[in-house]
Amino acid sequence: MSMVAPKGRKHLCADALFRLLHAHFTTIADDGVDEVEIPLDDALMSAFAMFSLKAPALLAFDKQRAEGNLKTISGIERAPCDTRMRERLDPVSPESLRPSFNLVFRQLQRGKALEPMVFLDGHYLLALDGTGYFSSNTIHCDSCLHKAHRNGSITYHHQMLGAAIIHPDFREVIPLMPEPIIKQDGTEKNDCERNAAKRFMTKLRQDHPHLKFIVTEDSLSSNAPHIETLHDAACHYILGVKEGDHTYLFNQVRAAEDAGKVTYYERHDRAADVVHRFRFVNAMPLNESRADVRVNFIEYWEIAQDQVQHFSWVTDLRVSKRTVYTLMRGGRARWKIDNETFNTLKNQGYNFEHNYGHGAKNLSVVFATLMMLAFLVDQTQQLCCALFRAVWAKLGSKRLLWERMRALFYDYRLDSMRELLEALSVGFEKSHPMILTNSS
Repeated sequence: MSMVAPKGRKHLCADALFRLLHAHFTTIADDGVDEVEIPLDDALMSAFAMFSLKAPALLAFDKQRAEGNLKTISGIERAPCDTRMRERLDPVSPESLRPSFNLVFRQLQRGKALEPMVFLDGHYLLALDGTGYFSSNTIHCDSCLHKAHRNGSITYHHQMLGAAIIHPDFREVIPLMPEPIIKQDGTEKNDCERNAAKRFMTKLRQDHPHLKFIVTEDSLSSNAPHIETLHDAACHYILGVKEGDHTYLFNQVRAAEDAGKVTYYERHDRAADVVHRFRFVNAMPLNESRADVRVNFIEYWEIAQDQVQHFSWVTDLRVSKRTVYTLMRGGRARWKIDNETFNTLKNQGYNFEHNYGHGAKNLSVVFATLMMLAFLVDQTQQLCCALFRAVWAKLGSKRLLWERMRALFYDYRLDSMRELLEALSVGFEKSHPMILTNSS
């Protein structure tokens, strides 16, 4: 009996999303309006295909671009060489790619794929964190951040504020359009994560005005200005706090404990042989200078036989014995923005920190944004495509999956990504190569 490849949701499959994104790329304004050799949509789709295939470098992609299925699978009429791709994409505004993320997100909503990821009372859990993806002592552009060293040298670098919808029970993450942390036009000062967060929250509400979010971040975000930014965007929060950084808050909690206002709660997970221990108190002043900013405090210990882990958070959601365990899980899920997003991009074949090209204007940011867009499509496949999951399970690792996908993409004539995945899932007959000879 022959194997049958699993069926999937057609509008959420890779082929449908590729067509959707390519159609949007054709609407992006082209500064090189006199350039007819390589249309901008083909250049953008070629870069997206490079990241979808996890090509290790732009030169490697360039050498094989004529051998693969860029036209049949990605709809690319003319793929640019590596130099031409850099030239075509350098002037592109990264913001012009924002609708691409929203289009994929709308497809997820249409397919009700996000409903299981609702975390608490109709809210999605949204993790934010900054990360770097480029650093050099020589290569730089007008947007680069820079750090001057005592020996007179300068380090140029790029960072971004990443954001992803996460859930404690899901391995998948749904990345949103990242916010570049770059030197802003007309300024000499470096940009910072706090300013990027303000811009991100404004754009988040423009893109998703009605979605309900609980934002989770590390302890650097537990400050009054940022909390006000979250409130202005109508978002709840679960933010890490550390005693070394929030001494006043912890002193106030101890005072509340002495006054008998702190609640203790313990929950035993006998199957895992773990004790979950909590203490919490509501309406604590965040710090001495902004005593008007009141937060609800959670401290948590996970006690196992061989180790004890300790965490603490502040939130604007009221804490009770009924809610504290769920809020703890939301706070601890924040690591998914690191492990399941940034570490995946850096260590599982995406080559996030590789310099595919820096350019003089926007190229580095455009490449990083397109890589995140390719990651969004991959995560959509992981969440929604049974065929993708079957191939991944069969091969056992993402790196091997990307390697086999590239091999088939370049060595066989294929009409779709589904055909490629079916070949990996159920197998295919390997024929002898047809050698083209010159009879003359």
